[in-house]
Amino acid sequence: MPIASQAFTKTERSKIDRIPARGSYDRETVYGIIDEAPLCTISFVTGEQPFVIPTIHARDEGKLFFHGATKSRLIAAMSSGQPLSMCFTLLDGLVIARSVVHNSMNYRSVVAYGTGRLIEDDSVKMHVFQILSDKLMPRRWEDCKHPTQSEMDMTAVVEVTINDASAKIRTGPPVDVEGDYELPYWAGVLPMKVVFGYAESDPRLSSEIVLPDYLKI
Repeated sequence: MPIASQAFTKTERSKIDRIPARGSYDRETVYGIIDEAPLCTISFVTGEQPFVIPTIHARDEGKLFFHGATKSRLIAAMSSGQPLSMCFTLLDGLVIARSVVHNSMNYRSVVAYGTGRLIEDDSVKMHVFQILSDKLMPRRWEDCKHPTQSEMDMTAVVEVTINDASAKIRTGPPVDVEGDYELPYWAGVLPMKVVFGYAESDPRLSSEIVLPDYLKI
């Protein structure tokens, strides 16, 4: 997935106000977090009611792609052209301070803003199914059944252009007030990471089908 060299323009809605030194508008940084994040949380408003819904996503250059049931609330909102806010978060560690008010987390996050449109062309939809499959599990697209026409008709695909975005990243040890560093309490970072476990076969899987190499750990 190519990455443009220029940074996102800092806008009133995307600028980092709280600890701006942790912010970044660099596209490579933003796209790297988006690509690594397993889930995206999308915020939108229907009537006067705000909603926040988690979903899977895939990125291709400056566009994000999503799919879902044609009649879902999320798809209707995303394809309506209304402003969308999308959040991606990776947790890297618990930051344990000497004082409870300075406990924190090491994280990498992105908040992106954009508008969506429904994709009608079946060839483009098939491409989106492929990049969503590759995002979820690389190499799976060549080793599974592809969508039929009826399945494609029942599934909506939305393209969202990222208009502006910013990343915020925290790394390093806790930051206590100077007078607390001599307190007799342990302080530091407990690293966190997401790991895969051993694959569990479907109970109805034929005993003749072996686990593919790309699913082995």
